[in-house]
Amino acid sequence: MAASGADGNAVSNGVRKDLLKVLGLALVSLFLVPASTWLFAQHAQQQLDRTIIQSVERQIDQDPSMSAESKAHTKGFYRDNPTSRICADSDLVQDPDMFCEPFSDAWQFYAAHLIAKWTVAGGVAILMAELLLGAVAFWNRKVQYPSFVTGWRLLSLASAAQMLVQGTMLVWLSFWVTAVFFQVYYIKLILLIGFIVAVAVFFAVAGLLKRPALGNTIDGELVSDSDAPGLWANTRALAARLKTAPPAQIVAGIDTNFFVTEAPLTVAGQVFTGRTLFVSLPLLRLLDRAQADAVLGHELAHFRGGDAAGSARLGPKLVQYDHYLATMRGGGLTVAVYHLMYLYRVIFEFALMRDSREREFKADRAAARLVSPQAIVESLIKISAYASYRSKIERELFEHDRQHGQQLGIAQFVASGLAPYAASTQFVKAMGMASVPHPFDSHPAMLDRMRNVRHLVKPDAFGAIVTEPPLRNWADDIQTAPQIEQRLWTAYEQGFAADHERILAYRYGPDNDMEQALVLRYFPPVLFPLKGKLYVGVNYSGLQLPGKPDELSWDDIKNLGYENGFGGDVLTVTLHEKGLLGAKTTKVKLPGISKQREPFQTVLSAYRHRHEVMRRQVAE
Repeated sequence: MAASGADGNAVSNGVRKDLLKVLGLALVSLFLVPASTWLFAQHAQQQLDRTIIQSVERQIDQDPSMSAESKAHTKGFYRDNPTSRICADSDLVQDPDMFCEPFSDAWQFYAAHLIAKWTVAGGVAILMAELLLGAVAFWNRKVQYPSFVTGWRLLSLASAAQMLVQGTMLVWLSFWVTAVFFQVYYIKLILLIGFIVAVAVFFAVAGLLKRPALGNTIDGELVSDSDAPGLWANTRALAARLKTAPPAQIVAGIDTNFFVTEAPLTVAGQVFTGRTLFVSLPLLRLLDRAQADAVLGHELAHFRGGDAAGSARLGPKLVQYDHYLATMRGGGLTVAVYHLMYLYRVIFEFALMRDSREREFKADRAAARLVSPQAIVESLIKISAYASYRSKIERELFEHDRQHGQQLGIAQFVASGLAPYAASTQFVKAMGMASVPHPFDSHPAMLDRMRNVRHLVKPDAFGAIVTEPPLRNWADDIQTAPQIEQRLWTAYEQGFAADHERILAYRYGPDNDMEQALVLRYFPPVLFPLKGKLYVGVNYSGLQLPGKPDELSWDDIKNLGYENGFGGDVLTVTLHEKGLLGAKTTKVKLPGISKQREPFQTVLSAYRHRHEVMRRQVAE
């Protein structure tokens, strides 16, 4: 069932707000520095113009060879044509270098003003190109790939140019702003800004050169023709009726979805290429054969429509782009580039979502013609119900405050509890917010999908559909299905238990020996040696500062600051305890920690975060 109208409007409003936020940040990153440089250079130009005019007028007044009329005429000329104008039009005077010599103050202000103006114009052009390419991808599915690649290349070059130009502007401003307003400049500030710009350029280049590992990994096992002859024959027959080639391989797993892909897929350490169909064994046991055929027909229709091939081609590019975005976000000054490029990703995602919605509607109609509208709708209801209930069970298990054993029995919990759940009022409410899970696409709401195939089912009939046992299912045709399910569920539950245990290490106080043993397993005491036989220690309970006999509890610490300046590394500890001038602050020198600076900061952040999570858990 689809979300209600109010919920849909809330989601739509949320998306619009997010888009406006991204757009605002992109505008700031594009125009803040060049616009500030433009305004500052204009102000500095005007101030310098007045100073030079006053100097020229004094020289004219002191020149005895000039007549009063000549003096007045010459003064009028320089008032009408100040230095900034002479820099812009060198034909105004015979010797423009006398006023605008290269690299002089006047020349710098004029050049900065001109470069800033063209940088703003370039930013407008980049933004318009970005919006245009996004619009093209939105309205024409066939050009999504070339549009995205073109946009990426354009933005990579434009962002690199913007970063270089804006970085130069920042270095220039770090000297001139203090020089103009305070008649002083700070070498350390200039060097610091220069260093930040250099680091940003390094991250940008490294991000462009880095190629993330591609390939999709799925938890499942290959189902051969001999393992499931009936399923394979049926799948080939459905593909033939749809006039498309069948999959090269079928992979079975325990995830709550079905999907197809033509991207390389890693299964049990082996890479498969070509067309792959993934089937969910728990869902195949829930669906009768007609309902399952409708699902299989829907997925095979994606092959016929070229959806899987398009995703296989575009998917790696999206992964590379997202990795580059992550690099830009963590590169300091490159965050300015990040906002611009993230805007394009958001715009393109809207295009993909719109296209995905249309593809799903088309595949549903194909499945309805192939089997029946009733079969595809009933399969959607059963898949959504199973996914909703399994998510509920796993969420409840994850919220337990005690460790689980390795054998959780999630499959048995879901199988035995689904029918009572489907008969409850809670089920109808949950299905009102349900969606059909899928790993690659953003699917439309269920009500829209029912309308699309012209078969509506009222919510009060959902329970009967879910609880109706299938007379025959395709899972029984897979001879290796029980062994596959046992292996996959065992591995899944072991990972689930391990993840839950790791979360408990964040939740526990600890309040007893068992809880303490678990917390210490993930957060053992860590000592970092310093010079002079001193050390700084980090524990789940607090900090052991160098030379101090007692541990400082995390509860007493309000804030932490870290400086690694020229004078050595300093940890600033602000306490909740009040001093004479406000919060009590202690500066702790860490001599000799430079080689362990990064691991120390990582441990410090992780242990403090654990304590904050634990305190929030206790409060709740």
